[in-house]
Amino acid sequence: MNNATRAKKITLSGILLGFTVICVFLASVLPTSRLSLYAVSSLFCAIMIIEFGSKAGWTFYAASAVLSAVLIPRLEVLPYIVFFGVYGLLKLYFERRQSRVFEYILKLVYFNICLLLGFVFLKEFIMAGVELAAPVYIVAALMEIVFLVYDYVYTLFIRFYSSTLKPKLKI
Repeated sequence: MNNATRAKKITLSGILLGFTVICVFLASVLPTSRLSLYAVSSLFCAIMIIEFGSKAGWTFYAASAVLSAVLIPRLEVLPYIVFFGVYGLLKLYFERRQSRVFEYILKLVYFNICLLLGFVFLKEFIMAGVELAAPVYIVAALMEIVFLVYDYVYTLFIRFYSSTLKPKLKI
């Protein structure tokens, strides 16, 4: 790798890392749009993967998770660390499968594990004594639908970046 390529990689990584931390910070302090900000924060890892490969994506995820945890010492960082930050990388590996059905099974299993961990964590530590308005299985089913929409929008973003933005940016 020559110096110009290395400089582009470092520069882009720093800029995207800054955007990621800003989105996670805003998600942790703003009263609304939290899921949207977490979703946007996950897209920057996809750019790293598209531009520099999965190894750079893993490095970016690790750096963004550590930096977010250090700069935003609140529980609201956990959704990014556990789910949103790493989802782009897992999506890459899940979509390499030959079977589209198996791909979606893997995605839904991962999402449901994260949902279960989030529900247990929230119930035990944050929502002690608070009851949900709807049964848990209905909330989980609605969240799965939201997840599938998120996955579809993520795919649209990857296509848009690859076909439209990447040629114009010339990174």
